[in-house]
Amino acid sequence: MGTILTLHLQERILQDGDAIASIYRSLGTAAADQVITRALGELALVLAGLASQIRNHELQSTDRQLQKLRVMAENLGMKSLEGAAADARHCLQRGDGTAFAAIWARILRIARRSLNPDPEFADGSM
Repeated sequence: MGTILTLHLQERILQDGDAIASIYRSLGTAAADQVITRALGELALVLAGLASQIRNHELQSTDRQLQKLRVMAENLGMKSLEGAAADARHCLQRGDGTAFAAIWARILRIARRSLNPDPEFADGSM
């Protein structure tokens, strides 16, 4: 019998702080807070809708919703989420269900960490 190893995921979440800083510079603190809060809420709703579609195997508008997620993530400087959404679209367009499932799991991990960061998140990945 061989040794069983447990692999621990060590995925860094990449953020572009310049995107958020630009919003604050152009709108001011109060307005930027509102815009960013609303954008993060909309991003969470898109993710929830995608999760429901995927869970129910209703993939007809998934490509469009992944593109919407990619653009929203780009606008908020969420580089990891943006890249994962683009990768998921590519797998979906190729019809690669196995790769799509793996990348969808990656999207959920990234979103969970990006939208609910733990105190230890300040690991230099921003």
